[in-house]
Amino acid sequence: MKARAGAATLLAGLCAVAVSGISPTAAAERASAPPPAGLKEAIEQTVADGFPGVVVYARRGERESKMAAGLADTASGERARPDQRFRIASSTKSFVSTVLLQLEGEGRLSLDDSAEKWLPGVVQGNGNAGNDITIRQLLNHTSGIYDPTKEPEFFAPYLEHQEWDHVYTPREVIARAIRHKPLFAPGSDWSYSNTNYLLAGLVIEAVTHRSAPSEIRRRILAPLGLEDTSFPLTDPAIHGSHLHGYDLTGRDVTRFSPSYDWTAGAMISTVDDLARFHRALFTGKLLRPAQQRELLTTVQFPEAPAYGLGVQRMDVPCGSEPDTKPIGAWATDGAGPGFTSVSLATTDGERQLVLAANVYDLGADLKDERPVPQSEGPRKAQMAALCH
Repeated sequence: MKARAGAATLLAGLCAVAVSGISPTAAAERASAPPPAGLKEAIEQTVADGFPGVVVYARRGERESKMAAGLADTASGERARPDQRFRIASSTKSFVSTVLLQLEGEGRLSLDDSAEKWLPGVVQGNGNAGNDITIRQLLNHTSGIYDPTKEPEFFAPYLEHQEWDHVYTPREVIARAIRHKPLFAPGSDWSYSNTNYLLAGLVIEAVTHRSAPSEIRRRILAPLGLEDTSFPLTDPAIHGSHLHGYDLTGRDVTRFSPSYDWTAGAMISTVDDLARFHRALFTGKLLRPAQQRELLTTVQFPEAPAYGLGVQRMDVPCGSEPDTKPIGAWATDGAGPGFTSVSLATTDGERQLVLAANVYDLGADLKDERPVPQSEGPRKAQMAALCH
């Protein structure tokens, strides 16, 4: 996943409660409802503008709707359906930050612990110093650690040699990052780096002595009943009913090793599962109050987004009139080979939108070119779902 807090912006322009107390059947008990006015037209426009397929979940209060438009598979002509899986890319980061915040709430670590404390010797060399970097700085991207997944050469095995099952281990990616000098002194600026979240995943493992994916399953997926969400390590396939992902030429890039992304972006989910997780997260059902405040405390740097711990605060425009106020929302987003998605929840918790589309051209992004078709559809979908 190369995008820098990017899918929400891209789509906008196109775009202490115990976990065990949460009922997996809660979503099933919510009433279905007709989609918000304009949402159907918005996703149909998105397809007309060049995305093969779009799937969407919307909620207002306790009433939810799910829709799809276009194709899941251009080769077979299979229609897109809202229950289909897709790669969520960097929305994975909110799962990772949630686990670390839970561990802090349990007194097993502090977000102000250094990376060196839990990962001795891992962040050392070329000006990088794990003693000077905190877990919090990893989670809010203020560590200054370099991100090698922004380099075209990094993806050469996939994009140039079509080795779709090529495996990078997390420690290989981290080692590549540490060969570079830091971008800035820890805490002095903001820069999105997937390396931060690979290190965060290793911290989870150092603290719990379990794999990071197993901790995510144990602490989040199982309690919430997220049965269609998975965390593949090296398997390049998406199993079960799923959207196929494409680049801008129409090449099917669904088969793509998730290994390089690991805790920075390897997870697979559905719009319904992602919505259920984020509803629980943003309404305080997964974290103690102190950790909930930490989750939603955003960085304050010029030209940096309002980024918290794996989540972002943004304003959704609700019209073009000067007196029309935007609506505040918490967002996570994902952009990686073949898939672009965004999950938005209004700050009052009353409305949600999760939208996924099946184009993202990683090769174009690595060249600083637009990686998705130009469309106003996703922006209109956000307005339809979230605005009054």
